[in-house]
Amino acid sequence: MDKILNYLVSPMFIDGALNTLKVTLCSQTLAILLGFLIALTRRSRVKPLVWLVRGYVWIFRGIPVMVQLIFAFNVLPQWGIRLSGFQTAILALTLNESAYMSEIIRSGLASVSKGQQRAGHVLGMSRLQIMCHITLPQALRVIVPPTGNQFIGMLKTSAMASVIGFGDLLRRASQSAASNFDYVSALAAASIYYLAFSAIFTAILGLIERNMDITRKEKTAAKPVAVLSQESQA
Repeated sequence: MDKILNYLVSPMFIDGALNTLKVTLCSQTLAILLGFLIALTRRSRVKPLVWLVRGYVWIFRGIPVMVQLIFAFNVLPQWGIRLSGFQTAILALTLNESAYMSEIIRSGLASVSKGQQRAGHVLGMSRLQIMCHITLPQALRVIVPPTGNQFIGMLKTSAMASVIGFGDLLRRASQSAASNFDYVSALAAASIYYLAFSAIFTAILGLIERNMDITRKEKTAAKPVAVLSQESQA
């Protein structure tokens, strides 16, 4: 246990944990933004654009993340594009995750009835206003829960970036274990970090989902009214 604790507080492991957090947050944030653009393009009336983004989603969902990471790391320099391990990891993970996020966001946008959007047009609202004030607020209730699952998945998927030499948590654990062959303690310490991060993010995402639960808010707001009516009858 002392060995595991020493690993947990060692500068090498702390640096690896911070790198894991950085690549997870950056990749998932960029994937959400890119996925939103792809989802909007899928709703376009321009057929070539729709076919293009459909091909993008098909390719990046069909090729394993490991292959995409190795491809970006080894092939891009041959084309004159030289990126650091951190930048390569973000690029590959963002492109892969955005394909999944686009489908999640597209399904969320499709869950809002077209009648409400037509009503916005009748009221003189622009497409941007309809998206911001009618479609997106309702779609978020559908988008947020699976996005939370994708975020936790990204935290674990980021460990694959160790194959391209990026100094994430798994890479630091592997380096430490290789120096003294104490794989059990090193990997156990890395697992504790992953479990802790997953627990923290799960709690944060759960709080966000509860705050977006309209039915729960309506029940909470209705309780004082019900109590007041009972007291007036008494």
